[in-house]
Amino acid sequence: MTPDAQPEPTTDAVADETTREVHFEVGHRQTAPHGAYGSIFELEDAAVKYGSFTAVKGISMKIPRKEITAFIGPSGCGKSTLLRAFNRMNDLIPGATVQGKFIYNGEDIYGPDVDPVEVRRRIGMVFQKPNPFPKSIYDNVAFGPRLNGYKGNMDDLVEQSLRKAFLWDEVKDKLKESGFSLSGGQQQRLCIARAIAVDPEVILMDEPCSALDPIATLRIEDLMREMKEEYTIVIVTHNMQQAARVSDMTAFLTVDIDDHVGERTGALVEFDATDKIFSNASDPRTEDYISGRFG
Repeated sequence: MTPDAQPEPTTDAVADETTREVHFEVGHRQTAPHGAYGSIFELEDAAVKYGSFTAVKGISMKIPRKEITAFIGPSGCGKSTLLRAFNRMNDLIPGATVQGKFIYNGEDIYGPDVDPVEVRRRIGMVFQKPNPFPKSIYDNVAFGPRLNGYKGNMDDLVEQSLRKAFLWDEVKDKLKESGFSLSGGQQQRLCIARAIAVDPEVILMDEPCSALDPIATLRIEDLMREMKEEYTIVIVTHNMQQAARVSDMTAFLTVDIDDHVGERTGALVEFDATDKIFSNASDPRTEDYISGRFG
């Protein structure tokens, strides 16, 4: 299996070579200093393998609470694999193993007594392609709470979740219609509402805008900025402008190649505040990637 082997998204126009040499504008708004709420994740020498193939290794970082962290890097560097490890989604892949530590709120989520189902409830995920269930808009949002035995007012919860996803006003009169009746951008926001409905603390987003047009992309980005008031967000993106616009912290990963065996392994190059990564990167490989010199 080769993770991250996906085409470049086409939602935003690609800058010409002259523009790409200029630092991207970092447009996110800081409501509190970096790390004001402490760390929610601490990774210690984390690695993910598929059988004998090491997809990503040697990852150590602290993910700040109630901020947006972006993973960037060339295809095949393990970004999506790493993201899926945050809520044990790789457990569903035969032969996948995780090494090192993924500490979440002080507890290793790969500990022997940890329930992966509960991990995925607290740490939700939104995938690259919108994937509504073949159900009504209402039942898409209500699915998770019903599965978890929610005892409150379901109508109120559905409305609240759709409002948080900036979708309520667009669908309130057609809640019984299929989720597939919505546009691509609306479907993605429905999937976000579905993730919110089970009351997670963290939302992982794996290239959530790569299948969307520029207008829908900007709406999702606006939504992410609003959501970080309540949630921690970790996003994988190939779109440098998007990472600069929405994230507070950025991790740049690349591919290390073992010339003796020809194995390609994802590795972390640099993890820092987004404005520093995009304006004054510490490692020349980071600047080369952001400016388009490689990748």
